[in-house]
Amino acid sequence: MTAQQTAEQPLTEIEQHHYDTITERIGMNRLAAEEAAAKAEEAPVPAATAPTVPDPTAIRDAVTHQAVLGALLDEVKAAYAEARTDAEYLLTQQYKATGSTKVDAMLPDGTKVGSITRTPGETAAKVIDEDAFRAWVRDTYPTEHVVEAIPMRIVAKVQPGFAAKLLAEMTAAGRAQIADPTTGEIHDVPGVAIAPARAASTRITYGRKSKGQPLTGRELVAIAWRTTDLPARILPALAPAALTAAEAEPAAQ
Repeated sequence: MTAQQTAEQPLTEIEQHHYDTITERIGMNRLAAEEAAAKAEEAPVPAATAPTVPDPTAIRDAVTHQAVLGALLDEVKAAYAEARTDAEYLLTQQYKATGSTKVDAMLPDGTKVGSITRTPGETAAKVIDEDAFRAWVRDTYPTEHVVEAIPMRIVAKVQPGFAAKLLAEMTAAGRAQIADPTTGEIHDVPGVAIAPARAASTRITYGRKSKGQPLTGRELVAIAWRTTDLPARILPALAPAALTAAEAEPAAQ
């Protein structure tokens, strides 16, 4: 039988069935793709939505609000910094003279709104001479002294973790000394000093509501600010101008 005769041999019934099924599926897929493409072409392209312009009045009000509060905040922050500096100085002088650290804060009419407490400063061990400290560690704890080769230079230093451990121990002891945990020997550590780490400051505590006082200290301050001459006493730059007799008369009516 020749190759041509083999190629022209009719398909069996099963082979014909498979062939018809595959052909049908290919045709259905092609039709579905063409239909989807046609729908995509027919679908209207949504127009780009233009951004909504905010109400000009709302914009102006918001900007003015921020600008006014910013100006007021600058005045308040500057005045507060000055007042805090004065209070810290006077409380420190009082502490040195009497040992007292707390003073009540009262309005001009004697109403207590809270208290201000002087918080002490803190000291900590600091390396003030890096070379002396490093040389001591090299001679006393050689394993904690390393030499690093960096391109173009060689750097000798104390292991950071070891330095932090020593400084913490000296801070706790309050002196530039450490005790060797193995021998018990007391070492004076060169290049280290106990120096101020945080200055003394003040802490404000406002009064809370109680049976005798239904308002908090902050609320009492707010009321006094609105109804008394407190603004003129505390922050003259923001105090409302005093009304003249002619201006006050219509208001009273």
